[in-house]
Amino acid sequence: MNAESVTDILSPECLADPIPVWEALRETAPLAFHEGMNAYVISRYADVERAFKDPVFSTDNYGWQLEPVHGRTILQMDGREHSIHRRLVTPAFRGSELTATFVPVMRRNSSALIDGFRHAGEVDLVDAFTIRYPINVIVDMLGLPTSDHLLFHRWYTSIMAFLANLTQDPAVAERGLRTKDELQDYLLPRIAARRADPRDDLLSLLCTARIDGEQMTELEIKAFVSLLLVAGGETTDKALANMFLNLVQNQDQIARVRADRSLIPNALAETLRHSPPVQMIMRQPSEDVELSGGTVPAGATVVCLIAAANRDPRRFTDPDRFDITRDDLDFAKAYTAAANHAGFALGRHFCVGATLARTEVEVAANALLDAMDDIELVEPPVSRGLFTRAPSSLRLRFTPTG
Repeated sequence: MNAESVTDILSPECLADPIPVWEALRETAPLAFHEGMNAYVISRYADVERAFKDPVFSTDNYGWQLEPVHGRTILQMDGREHSIHRRLVTPAFRGSELTATFVPVMRRNSSALIDGFRHAGEVDLVDAFTIRYPINVIVDMLGLPTSDHLLFHRWYTSIMAFLANLTQDPAVAERGLRTKDELQDYLLPRIAARRADPRDDLLSLLCTARIDGEQMTELEIKAFVSLLLVAGGETTDKALANMFLNLVQNQDQIARVRADRSLIPNALAETLRHSPPVQMIMRQPSEDVELSGGTVPAGATVVCLIAAANRDPRRFTDPDRFDITRDDLDFAKAYTAAANHAGFALGRHFCVGATLARTEVEVAANALLDAMDDIELVEPPVSRGLFTRAPSSLRLRFTPTG
């Protein structure tokens, strides 16, 4: 690794293996200015935690980062507007509504996908399951036709490419903007129909929810669905792949989870710390801020390296070790705004779908463990991506259980 690439998050070396870069940044350049991105990069846990929790750091950067492809979403909102919109969408992802209405959707989709390989004894878990399961679940939760699964997969892929386009490839940007228009043309008539005739589905819940007399507009609902495709699809896809890779590489841990399925949320929480699907999130301070290594000027873009912060030895003991029973990760609060891993961000913008993600992964992991015994790697997987990261393929060999 040459001198320049040691702390360059866009270097080929970092794309191949970011862990040494994260370590070098934390230890030698905790506040690094990246000229290509015109942004400050922070990597220590205390600094990332502050950027997520201190009100001086805003989400104004989402105006140029997310709005072009999603429209204006809850992530850009603050104050009363953010509070109202969070209260409008939260009930759909928690408690009895989630359990009674959407868990059967998750079980049906996981079983249908597993049926395609349950007797084969070998599977690429990414291609056959993880990239398909969360998008299929979202489409079905919304009450949209199952025949449109592939259409949503195309839109999801295009939007994710737009958001991960750190090098600003114009063709990738153009496809993302075209997808925004296509998704809007698809959703707006269906949103209007649900307003007039609600059903027992997520789209109807979003259309009919009221807080203090306020409802989401049709464009706000469309933007939320677009965000859900990425926030719910990409994170669950890659979290599942990373979790199963971690478990298979640590056979003592998968044995514990197989024997005690209540440890599945622990395995996911430790994955969100050890190998989070979302590696970085951006923030923007409204005034000059002192952090480790110097001052971030007001209005600058700050890249918060979640993956680096989660392996900060100042916060976690032996941070490179995957351990579903570690005593410095608060498993009881791992899916709440009081979490002490940064995998779902922290503070007021803590992921509104954290409970949904946990439930989706629990359903899927239980079904996969029921169908596959003696799971082992066929070949060493290669993880890809910088903004989000997971194996592009995860070939497993297993003994079918039935």
